[in-house]
Amino acid sequence: MSGAGQEPSGDGDPRAVGVDGIWASTESLTAGPLTANWMTAEPLTAEPLIAEPLTAESLTAQPTIAGQPIPDQLTADRPPVNKTVTKAAPTPAGSRLDRAIWAVTAVLRRHWLVALLLAAGLILRAITQLAYEPALLFIDSKKYIFGTNFTTTDWGSFDPLGYTLFLLRPVLMVADLAFVALIQHVLGIAMGVALYVLMLRKGVARWLAAVAVAPVLLDAYQLNAEQTIMPDVLFEALLVAGFVLLLWQPRPGLGFVILGGLALGSSAPVRQVGEALIVPALIYVIAASKGWRTRLLRGAVLTFCFALPVVGYMGYSAVILHYGFELSNMGDAYLYGRTAHAADCATLKLPADEQPLCPTRAVATSLGVDGLVNAPNSPRILYQPVDIQLGLLINTLPLQKQFAYAVIKQQPLRVAGDITHDSVKLFALTRHSDEGDTPISRWQFQFSYPYYPPGISHRGSSSASNVFAAAGGGGYARVNKMAAAALRRYQFHLGFTPGPVFGLGLLAGLAGIFTLRRRRDPGGPGPQGPALASLLITVSGLAVLLGADLYEFSWRYQLPALVTLPIAGALGATAVARYYRERRTRRAAGVPADERSHRIGAVAVSEQVR
Repeated sequence: MSGAGQEPSGDGDPRAVGVDGIWASTESLTAGPLTANWMTAEPLTAEPLIAEPLTAESLTAQPTIAGQPIPDQLTADRPPVNKTVTKAAPTPAGSRLDRAIWAVTAVLRRHWLVALLLAAGLILRAITQLAYEPALLFIDSKKYIFGTNFTTTDWGSFDPLGYTLFLLRPVLMVADLAFVALIQHVLGIAMGVALYVLMLRKGVARWLAAVAVAPVLLDAYQLNAEQTIMPDVLFEALLVAGFVLLLWQPRPGLGFVILGGLALGSSAPVRQVGEALIVPALIYVIAASKGWRTRLLRGAVLTFCFALPVVGYMGYSAVILHYGFELSNMGDAYLYGRTAHAADCATLKLPADEQPLCPTRAVATSLGVDGLVNAPNSPRILYQPVDIQLGLLINTLPLQKQFAYAVIKQQPLRVAGDITHDSVKLFALTRHSDEGDTPISRWQFQFSYPYYPPGISHRGSSSASNVFAAAGGGGYARVNKMAAAALRRYQFHLGFTPGPVFGLGLLAGLAGIFTLRRRRDPGGPGPQGPALASLLITVSGLAVLLGADLYEFSWRYQLPALVTLPIAGALGATAVARYYRERRTRRAAGVPADERSHRIGAVAVSEQVR
């Protein structure tokens, strides 16, 4: 600066400072050169320290101390002062666009890692949308596209059709299936952003939160699911929405409990396994609330709001679809498939009319659970007893149910071992299918458009192109071979989440739960905040994954692990780190342990938000 704001430069020489009131008032300074007697001068008075207003005249005047001019010896080397007084030019305010660019730049600088992951996720999704147009179809896609047309099909009785009601039907009223795939890609990105922000609010380090959302942003199996007309992505989105709503506040308010319960409850009509989510949600709300009245109220509200969409869909199924007051009628069939796959028929005691339902070990191994339910050579399909008196086939569904209960009662360890064997497949280093499993190739990108005859064929009335035409257009089924080949190479060599990542996330999430204990602020920014969040997400992930494995293992059913186990691991690791940090700070004197924990958490949260 120059003019009124300029300070003379003296290169470290104290004589260069010539401002009134800086030097002490002593007789030795006004008498002549400095001598050794200057140390015996009288103390400073307050009067010389009162500065006069800065003007042009004061800048050119002879420097003084206590009204006396400073001797020439002290001012001889003082540089000249510019006598011209100028006003500093005002800094021009940036335009609204400039300020927006500066704000975005600041955010990207703080969150650069997740910004890179989001950019990569967007590019991958654009390539996926280009590779398979208008969208990918699966064996069950026609069930969801046409299932509510109960006059021509009974598909809707097999699985709940919440996906059709919540997403497909509203979108197909104004667009085609390509737009459905686009919405599902947007949901994939939105889940990553929402989970990242949620973890920051719970005090997770920015780099760790970014690493935790990398699977849902970059996993090729997630990309394939988003491009496919199936309910899995909507189920994940409702799961994440419930997490964010319940965890957004340290203690979930009544409004958030209502919305969170509705979101999680709406997941059950999309995939029936969502029914299990009421357990972790209820545990979390009770643990995070304060006072038994509040806990009772919010627990009751959560249960009611969770049940509302479930009971509503069951009523729709009974009154409108005429399938009965239920979410699905396939539960008993898959219960038979699981127990038949685990059964040891040689030691199983069964009535004569149930024995044909028990497969040999070779048949059970080759068919797997899904084959035992759906394959034409399954014992439940081949067994067709006849009522001799009436001359009619006997419905074997009650016999299948009785057979399943007999296996569970007589061979419970075999059933539990069969379920456990399937459950641990998620944690394998690579993705592959065992004998009898649903082929993993169904969820892998192919070089050409995939078909599943007779339901989805290349030509004929069931061709994919005819399905698109009947669903509102979008053109014929087509593939960009270059993009498809790139996606397949990415999926096979880099673009999948290794099983040990899920294993570490699960272990860290469980460890975070064990840091929970009673505090005055259970949902606050201290160790309890991430610990409670880890409780909700870890138990929810286990409920959804194990709930599916109880009936059948499928890599498609493992997709919710992408939005649960890595997130639970990041929250659990944060809770454990804070727990041990708090233990070290307990040795500090004069600060209660609870207050120290609260301070540590508050500081950590503020550091992550900045």
